[in-house]
Amino acid sequence: MLHRPTRRPQFFYTTAPLPCPYLAGRTERKIVTELAGSEAEMLHDRLSRAGFRRSHNIAYSPVCPGCRACIPIRIVADAFQPDRTQRKLIRANADLTTAELPARASAEQFSLFQRYQGARHGDGDMAAMGFYDYRAMVEDTPITTGVVEFRDPAGKLLGACLTDWLSDGLSAVYSFFEPEAARRSLGTYTILWLVARARALGLPYVYLGYWVPQSAKMTYKSRFRPSETLSGGVWRVLPEDPAEMADQTPENRAKLSVGD
Repeated sequence: MLHRPTRRPQFFYTTAPLPCPYLAGRTERKIVTELAGSEAEMLHDRLSRAGFRRSHNIAYSPVCPGCRACIPIRIVADAFQPDRTQRKLIRANADLTTAELPARASAEQFSLFQRYQGARHGDGDMAAMGFYDYRAMVEDTPITTGVVEFRDPAGKLLGACLTDWLSDGLSAVYSFFEPEAARRSLGTYTILWLVARARALGLPYVYLGYWVPQSAKMTYKSRFRPSETLSGGVWRVLPEDPAEMADQTPENRAKLSVGD
């Protein structure tokens, strides 16, 4: 008789309530599961399509009681057409060189990471990260992950993006850039580069994580069209008309979830 190895059960856990990083006065809870073993890549693919994100060897999704403000969003890479502002931005950054590197932390990256956190998120938890914390964020991954670096003509590192490679796209895990190069809009340019790279690889999507319409910090994620948002277990095209975005509010998303 052939022995068939027993498949390891996948356990999911709910975290304790913590202050919401996006909306003041609210708390967040997440459902989390470990990504490990030979099936980690496949599980991560499936969970990404279900709206999960990755941090280290953990996949997570918000499950905040009474709140559905975090909306999974992804860009449809093959159909994407940059608008006038985005085309101008691509031309403005044409002098940058790009390198796709293994998920290995460097002192140069960490120095840039610290400057970025100090300028943009000085009161956040990540601003207190040391080099070993940063290295864990980059290198503690059970799946195919890399770091995309952007350098100016003099070779100075201006931006970096920790990126997961999925079977159906690229996932922007975390990006950071030189605060003094604000005119380059490197956060937006990074996403435009990822879209172009996904198209070159024949991958249909670029996953941007969670769009929070009520958070000014997250509005940029809805500027890349066409995009799709996940509601009720179904990815739907984000409407072009802002008036139609009422369908994406937490209340209406809850109704869609019940109806699907």
